[in-house]
Amino acid sequence: MARKSNTRAAQGSGSIRQRADGTWEARYCVGKDPGTGKQVRKSVYGKTQKEVREKLAQAVAALDNGDYFEPSKMTFAQWLDIWTAEYMGDKKYLTVKHYKAQVETHIKPSLGAVKLSQLQPHTIQQFYNGLLKNGLSAKSVRNIHGITTKALSTAVSVGYLRNNPADRVTLPRVEKKEIHPLTDEQVKDFLQIATGDEYEIILKVILFTGLRESEAIGLTWDCIDFQNGTVKVCKQLQKRPLADGGFAFAPLKNDKTRILKVAPSIMALLKRRQAEQVEQRFIAGDLWAGWQNEKERKTALVFTTATGGNLSPQTVYNHYKKVATKIGAPDSRVHDLRHTYAVLSLQNGDDIKTVQGNLGHATAAFTLDVYGHVSERMKDDSAARMEAYINAI
Repeated sequence: MARKSNTRAAQGSGSIRQRADGTWEARYCVGKDPGTGKQVRKSVYGKTQKEVREKLAQAVAALDNGDYFEPSKMTFAQWLDIWTAEYMGDKKYLTVKHYKAQVETHIKPSLGAVKLSQLQPHTIQQFYNGLLKNGLSAKSVRNIHGITTKALSTAVSVGYLRNNPADRVTLPRVEKKEIHPLTDEQVKDFLQIATGDEYEIILKVILFTGLRESEAIGLTWDCIDFQNGTVKVCKQLQKRPLADGGFAFAPLKNDKTRILKVAPSIMALLKRRQAEQVEQRFIAGDLWAGWQNEKERKTALVFTTATGGNLSPQTVYNHYKKVATKIGAPDSRVHDLRHTYAVLSLQNGDDIKTVQGNLGHATAAFTLDVYGHVSERMKDDSAARMEAYINAI
């Protein structure tokens, strides 16, 4: 039989009583409601009188020190819905899409039912460990951790959490993937086999400028300076679902415009592309969907289909794969042309800062991390330079 309710004064401010079910409750005042002027009372609960007395003492001490915190009653899923709907204004389209997909696929199914205030580091740690056991890569787990951390950091900043439990977990180590640039022999073969292909020019431009595929597809004629031999990279063309507008220009990955000083032979290819596009317009006639006059032409896409439409990344990929297979690199991707450009630049004496700027990396440290390995040819060149110095002494 449950013990009779019992109310007594607690030490300090507040009161403690035993409830009809045998548990204990402590009530205390946290201030006055600014609208009604009435006192606002809160409760803490426990299995024993000692437990609730300790909780009450902690709450009263926090009030006295001005450090009182009211835990949120919403679940993590409820907060994630608010966060993805209201706090993504500073994120790019693809970032928002990625965050929402990870939230719905991984985070909410595992942690969504947990109350925000009860989310503990070990709960999050178990979640990450489970993802690894289910086959997700360490890199994917770290990406999910980044999203979880950002969501909880915002909850802290708006006052729903005192601190971020995701800050106190251990993350899996990521094994750095080996890059696969084309060899000198494959580059030579590539130049021969790609010649005459419908997508020859864009593939060669990517190889010898290091442009990302989306940057090359989004290149417009106003960004080509034939007189000074430069290419301005200031945007990319992204493929989006038709419901979201289809293909659309978007900011660069790091929002930083860069000006490339391009090899004269590549500028000659772009000049050839300019004449080729005029010819395509003439042949297409009424089917031409690109620029219609000289004014429009100045800001039109450099690389288009035979009827003036924008290129599809999948089509560029398909053309590259045909060439890659013929040169003995069937697993190579379009992005590996960018890697090849970086390695060729370093092998031919470009300093890491120049390569960083040309690739559009945020820092030279990142460029070093990706391309820090030294090829055998670079080692040989280094040894030869040292030998020349020794002999000159």
